[in-house]
Amino acid sequence: MTIILFLVGLVLLIVGAEALVRGASRLAARLGVSSLIIGLTVVAFGTSSPELAVSLKAALSDQAGIAMGNVVGSNIFNVLFILGVSALIVPLVVAQQLIRFDIPLMILLSVALLLLTLDGLVGRFDGFLLVAGLAAYLGFLLWQNQRANALASEEGAQDTAVEAPWALNLGMVAGGLVLLVLGSRWFVDGAVALAAYLGVSDQIIGLTIIAAGTSLPEVVTSLIAALRGERDIAVGNVVGSNIFNILGVLGLTGLLAPSGIGVSSAMVGFDIPVMIAVALACLPICFTGGVISRWEGGVLLGYYVAYTVYLVLGQSHHDALGGFNTMMVTFVIPLTVLTLAVLSLQEMRRRRATGAR
Repeated sequence: MTIILFLVGLVLLIVGAEALVRGASRLAARLGVSSLIIGLTVVAFGTSSPELAVSLKAALSDQAGIAMGNVVGSNIFNVLFILGVSALIVPLVVAQQLIRFDIPLMILLSVALLLLTLDGLVGRFDGFLLVAGLAAYLGFLLWQNQRANALASEEGAQDTAVEAPWALNLGMVAGGLVLLVLGSRWFVDGAVALAAYLGVSDQIIGLTIIAAGTSLPEVVTSLIAALRGERDIAVGNVVGSNIFNILGVLGLTGLLAPSGIGVSSAMVGFDIPVMIAVALACLPICFTGGVISRWEGGVLLGYYVAYTVYLVLGQSHHDALGGFNTMMVTFVIPLTVLTLAVLSLQEMRRRRATGAR
């Protein structure tokens, strides 16, 4: 029954997120919001709605390990797994706006989250700061949209968005929210019971199974976007989701949780720094020609496998943990950093040479 509860909750989360994204995207399009803004907000935030539902449910049930682990684990999963798999299918073109603004913002927010959690708690004031940051980010995107609409009007561009009934779209949004609430309840309850049965901590479950499960909408959205040739959307979805996870999910959870979100020392000392490192890795990868190539996708996916192996070995106190750490620290990580540094230097020289001509 625990496994059935867990799986049914997961299905409801995915179906609910899909309905919410479709309805909200069509409503935004009818209101004159550009496709780029829809991708960075409605689609990205909508696919993060399972994380919001699960983290809220976990925090209100006093399971802080799941609430925080879900967000941090999802952000790591989004970059390493989703971008890795998508780039393996087809190289991903990265929009210049993402490189100049949204990816640096994701890095900045990841560092800010570390600073906020140094006291071991994301309280109401922290939640207020994060939600205020979300409001400012949305305001900036809406301002961008107005500028884009004004430019399109001057150029005589026509809106070819497909019209759909208001009632249908509103119904999809409402139905998606209902499914998310039910799905999050069953999914978290099942995950907690499964963790107790396996003897695994809530934090590890949050960082792995729940993080991957709640990120399935992002997986589907990014893969479909990559296969359809909308490769910049695949990256924008991931970056926007990570921004919303920190500002929206943790912000609202910190505001509404009675005693805030407790943050373990392991989370502050290891998992959040890993999230920061993963966010930082996006910049040089995206900078090298504005494309995430297949081999770079393979590197990202390999690091996600390594991170998961580390969590499993650490949880089980396996004898292989020491050797695994030594191999990663002395060989794999330095080699990756050196490769990215060389590629970034080559790209900078290429740009200078192109500018000189």
